[in-house]
Amino acid sequence: MKFGCRFRCSPRSAVVALWLACSSALSAQDSAVEIRGQTVRTIPIALSGFPDEVRKILEFDLYVVGFEVASAKPQYRLTGTVQGEVRGTLADANTQTALFSRAYPGGTTRAQAHALANDVVKTLLQLPGIAQTKIAFRNLPGGRNAKGETISEVWASDYDGANGVALTADNSISFGPSWVPGQLKLFYTSFRAARPEIYLQDLRSGDRTRIFSFPGTSSSPAVSPDGRQVVMVLSRSGSPDLWIANVDGSGLKQLTTTKELEASPCWSPDGRTICFTSADSGRPTLYTIPATGGAMKRLNTGGVTQCTEPDWSPDGKWIAFTRAAGEFTLYVMPAGGGSAEAVVAGEDPSWSPNSRTLIFTRRAGAERRLSLLDVPSRHVKDLSRISGSCSQPSWAR
Repeated sequence: MKFGCRFRCSPRSAVVALWLACSSALSAQDSAVEIRGQTVRTIPIALSGFPDEVRKILEFDLYVVGFEVASAKPQYRLTGTVQGEVRGTLADANTQTALFSRAYPGGTTRAQAHALANDVVKTLLQLPGIAQTKIAFRNLPGGRNAKGETISEVWASDYDGANGVALTADNSISFGPSWVPGQLKLFYTSFRAARPEIYLQDLRSGDRTRIFSFPGTSSSPAVSPDGRQVVMVLSRSGSPDLWIANVDGSGLKQLTTTKELEASPCWSPDGRTICFTSADSGRPTLYTIPATGGAMKRLNTGGVTQCTEPDWSPDGKWIAFTRAAGEFTLYVMPAGGGSAEAVVAGEDPSWSPNSRTLIFTRRAGAERRLSLLDVPSRHVKDLSRISGSCSQPSWAR
C-alpha cells in the first residue's frame, strides 16, 4: 500500500560477488549543506583526456553532486588517461595549481572512475563521495504469477543503476528493502507465503530467515542505525501500529496504539527517535515517537499536508518526505520541524550516506523510474541503466 508499505532470496554467485566487492559503508558526516534558500552554488569543472566510457561515468558522478560539467569557464580542470588504469589530475583552472594527481590500479575501469570522482568530491566539497555506494529497490519486471498477482522482486545495484542484480525470485509480491547499516543484510516484506511477512536476507551467506509473521499486516521494516533493532508496521493488535523488536525477532514491543493507520517509519541517526506517518489526525501527517516508547508528537510541516514516507538524513539535520496529493512532490524540512521546501516532483525519498543527495521514484506514465536529486543544486539524473518499473529505493549506509 502506498501509505504504509514501503523482498525468498535465491543467492547467486553474481549477487555474492557484487556485494562482497562493495567498499565499506560510508560513515555519516556533517555535510554543511544549506538547503533552504538554495544558497549553494554549483562548481564549474571541465574534463579532458579520458575515453568516452570513463568521461561519461565522471560526468554522471560529478553532476549528481552539484558540479557543472563541461563548463566553458571552468573553475577546475580534471584531466587524465586510461592506460591499464585510470589516472587523473585535478587542478585549479585559474592558477593551474594541481590539487592532486593519482592513479587508481585494481578493479574494473568503472570502479576506478568512481574512485576518482569520489576524490574530486572529497577535495572540493569536503564530503565523502557517493559514487561507490549501493542501493536496493523494488522492481516490477512484468508479468503475473499463477495467483494473478503482479510480480515484484527486490533488486540491488550500484548507486547509478549499473550492475543491477535480482536479489529475490519469489514469483510473488516482494517489496520494501531496508539495509542493516554497515552489513550485507536486508530486511524486506514478501507475500510468498500468501500473506505479508518480514524476512532478513544475509547477502554474504545466502541465508534467509522469516523474522516476523502475524495475521494481518507485517510490513515497512526499518533498521536502527546501530543495526540492533527493527521498527515495523504490524496489525496483530487490530489497526496497523508501530512495533519494535531486536533484529532476531525477540523483544517485540508495541509503540503506537491508535485506531488509524501508521506507516513508513524511519530512525533518527542517534537511534533515539522514530519518525513516521499516521492518520491519527484524520489525514496522513508526520509524527515522532521515542524508540523506547512514549507519546506521539506531531511534527510541524509548515502547513504542508498529506505527508508520507519520511526519511531522516544521516547527519541528523533534515527530513525528506512525500506530499501525496495531486502530483506527488518531495519536500525537505529541518528535522525538528518547520517550514518545508518542495524540491522535486516524486516520491519514496532515501538520503545518501553524505546527506546531500536523494534517490527517489519518478512517475513516467504507468511506469516508475529511479532518479537522483542533488538537493542544493536541484540537479536531477535518471538511473537509465535499470529496466523495469522501479520504486521504493533504499540507499545503503
